[in-house]
Amino acid sequence: MTSANPTPLWQPDRDRIERAQVTRFQAWAAEHHGAPAEGGYAALHRWSVDELETFWRAVTEWFDVRFSTPFERVLADRSMPGARWFPGATLNYAEHALRAADARAQEPALLYVDETHEQTAVSWAELRRQVGSLAAGLRALGVRPGDRVSGYLPNVPQAAVALLATAAVGGVWTSCAPDFGARSVLDRFQQVEPVVLFAVDGYRYGGKEHDRRDTVAELRRELPSLRAVVHIPLLGTEAPSGTLEWSALTEADTEPEFEQVPFDHPLWVLYSSGTTGLPKAIVQSQGGILVEHLKQLGLHCDLGPEDRFFWYTSTGWMMWNFLVSGLLTGATVVLYDGSPGFPDTGAQWRVAERTGATLFGTSAAYVMACRKAGVHPSRDHDLSRVECVATTGSPLPPDGFTWLHDEVRDDLWIASVSGGTDVCSCFAGAVPTLPVYVGELQAPGLGTDLQSWDPDGEPLTDEVGELVVTNPMPSMPVRFWNDPDGSRYRGSYFDAYPGVWRHGDWTTVTSRGSVIIHGRSDSTLNRQGVRMGSADIYEAVERLPEIAESLVIGVEQPDGGYWMPLFVHLAPGATLDEALLDRIRRTIREELSPRHVPDEVIEVPGVPHTLTGKRIEVPVKRLLQGAPLEKAVNLGSVDSVDLLRFYEDLARKRA
Repeated sequence: MTSANPTPLWQPDRDRIERAQVTRFQAWAAEHHGAPAEGGYAALHRWSVDELETFWRAVTEWFDVRFSTPFERVLADRSMPGARWFPGATLNYAEHALRAADARAQEPALLYVDETHEQTAVSWAELRRQVGSLAAGLRALGVRPGDRVSGYLPNVPQAAVALLATAAVGGVWTSCAPDFGARSVLDRFQQVEPVVLFAVDGYRYGGKEHDRRDTVAELRRELPSLRAVVHIPLLGTEAPSGTLEWSALTEADTEPEFEQVPFDHPLWVLYSSGTTGLPKAIVQSQGGILVEHLKQLGLHCDLGPEDRFFWYTSTGWMMWNFLVSGLLTGATVVLYDGSPGFPDTGAQWRVAERTGATLFGTSAAYVMACRKAGVHPSRDHDLSRVECVATTGSPLPPDGFTWLHDEVRDDLWIASVSGGTDVCSCFAGAVPTLPVYVGELQAPGLGTDLQSWDPDGEPLTDEVGELVVTNPMPSMPVRFWNDPDGSRYRGSYFDAYPGVWRHGDWTTVTSRGSVIIHGRSDSTLNRQGVRMGSADIYEAVERLPEIAESLVIGVEQPDGGYWMPLFVHLAPGATLDEALLDRIRRTIREELSPRHVPDEVIEVPGVPHTLTGKRIEVPVKRLLQGAPLEKAVNLGSVDSVDLLRFYEDLARKRA
């Protein structure tokens, strides 16, 4: 439950509200499309979901989306799945991403930073030239619209150039970060059969060089669809036999040619974490991503040509694709390649300072790590240009909000956002004109009818329910790869409530319109018929300085009982003695409820994660229910198989 009248942690002043792009959009949409002129964001949001077609038409006009052939209507079919957006229209995503090159040729489009924290700028003119040269090179290699082009690359300018060149020719981009092992990459790339692979010889992380040439050789052997491999010598090694040199493909001074493709033409393939089977290969469209990201980055993140957009991410996570889309708004995109905590925990703040970032995006886990490590961002860095700190990956706990407010600036817009790889965008989060309440996302996104539902499909207010979206969004998958009858796609989101997107999160929509995320509903804790979110327990327990990280699992027992252990990974020097056990239980009881108190607290050597850093709950639950390791989890999708063996052994001993 939420308190009725809490005090906002932050409130935008009148000037901030007036100059926000969403304010100007609302006034314009009121004049041209019948949007409400009064009532602020809440009224605009209601109109955007009630008048869905008019809203998205307005978005394309406001951002001057260039359709080379016009659309017949905005939405030909509203059904989910199967909504058909802007039928008849053709366009090109990369053309829009490079539009600022005409007016701002010598200004930086990309700022690249590595662990030395030195910056390399790539101007708009240079980015456009490299994309033009590489797109011509791809066409010369026989890449045609619909062909898949893959990248085994870190977050470097070459990755952004390769994505944009692929989109320019109408190819379909897909990428993995080079810390993924060969099996993890093949689980993804073998599904889509790429014809070109861009690959580095290695990468730098945590102050060390990591050679990946053996992995690249294995990828070449196991991907028979490849017609060309492009070598990017990040560590300075010679190109292996039979590969092409990046420099040779990007040296020409060629004006880019942009293939005009249908609105729903595939832009890229993203992948689910794949912890319990092959990763889902999620196909999103050129037009759908273009309009969704213009809305999200332009209206919600309030980005424009004066901004510098930095989000800590890797090419194996949808936030990298979202970051590159910052170019659509004319913003300078900051690419950081390296460890989030090297040479010390405060590293990301140093990058934000040195690059002049105006929007700094990171993970909730990083914010909490800074808090625990005693980092003082504003004391140690000039963060005067940072207007917004945004977090995702998991819900930002209330302590994270207050820490950012106290340690960065009391006039800081804090945007906790929540969305998914599945839509490569946010369902709820940043709104520059609304107050920020501790522990809450500001509001659902425009055009997104986000609701909290009970098991019978009835909407809930101020109560925990399933996060659902009741209307189509343009960036929803056009399909999954290798899912010819659509059954895997339907089964992933539309089985629980036919025709309505069920995302798999517990959420509360408050009576004042904000949103709280409580954790994944597919790893539900259910005691005496009461559903609880694991995120609430993590938030309470990890406030204790002795707890580095935790994992809570609810396991149905064969005898009808229910076992709820809490696994704790202790901070260096801490001991799980009776005093700490008592404090853990007391903290959970007082901050949550007696029902949340675990049956056992068990010290573990670590908490396993997906390759994109999310805690693994469902596979651990399967192990504790007696499933063998190979059946419980896709071993290529986790950061430490050895850690999972610990939980498997524990299950065996308990049995």
